[in-house]
Amino acid sequence: MKNIVILFALAISIMSCNKPASAKEFKTAYIDTSKLMEESAEAKVIEAKYKDKSKVMGSQLEQEVARFKKEAASFKDNAQKNGQDWAQKKGSELQQTEQRLNYAQQGMLQQLQQESAVEMDSLVKNYRKLIKTYGKEKGYDYIYGSGDASPSILFAKDNYDISKEIIKMINDKYKATGKKETTTREEKK
Repeated sequence: MKNIVILFALAISIMSCNKPASAKEFKTAYIDTSKLMEESAEAKVIEAKYKDKSKVMGSQLEQEVARFKKEAASFKDNAQKNGQDWAQKKGSELQQTEQRLNYAQQGMLQQLQQESAVEMDSLVKNYRKLIKTYGKEKGYDYIYGSGDASPSILFAKDNYDISKEIIKMINDKYKATGKKETTTREEKK
């Protein structure tokens, strides 16, 4: 009888260690941050803006590159006609032009990357604020991020994924803001 009481007490203590009476269940969820950035209307607008800007800046550079290629092609023909001194001088000029074009291209890419990075960083900060507000309103204890940008989750059940809800909330808010900005611009006209 004494052994049964000891076994019973031991079993109760083991069960109480596994789940204390004061243990709180946490409400958690996660967001696929890659999906958020791919499906966010505002992120798409920023991406399109910099693609367009890249095309405009690139087309100007392409015109200069085309002129350079024509000059380089005519250099070969004229080098024999005009002599070695002319060929050395013109070859040096062409090398400088090529180097200048390469620097211009690198500078353009860096400028576009820096400008887009500033806007995307601002967007991410704004999304974090919105997600924090959402989490408080919905009573979450934790909202994690998954995806390429912040792989802090290695596995989670799909029912904890609130990415679609967050994307819808963010896109709805962006559309509402966009409509206000359009109305304000039209009123100024």
